[in-house]
Amino acid sequence: MTTPLNPLWRWMAAGSLIALIILCLAWELWLAPITPGGFWMALKAVPLLFPLRGVLKGNLYTMQWASMFILLWFMEGVMRAWSDLNPVSAWLAGVEIALSLLFYVSAILYCRPAKRAARRARQT
Repeated sequence: MTTPLNPLWRWMAAGSLIALIILCLAWELWLAPITPGGFWMALKAVPLLFPLRGVLKGNLYTMQWASMFILLWFMEGVMRAWSDLNPVSAWLAGVEIALSLLFYVSAILYCRPAKRAARRARQT
């Protein structure tokens, strides 16, 4: 028995992940870098590339671990929104928070039908 998975949640997760990668690069390279001319913080976008292929394909396992993995960017966004003195950087941190939460919720909602089906299969 296959479980119908909602493609809307998959595409929302993929879109928010791609937007978060673009945001991280633009933020640290052009919009509000911590140090002018520094690019090392832009490397925080590289780990986001690891789940991208699986998220685009709708792989349940990838969605599950990436939903926990994305919380690192949520935490970074909260910390920088709270402590960054540059108002542009603080605003960008708010966008990072929103994108990471959108990915988290989308990934969870995408995986929910499969989890329910697996639970029902174990009970029978």
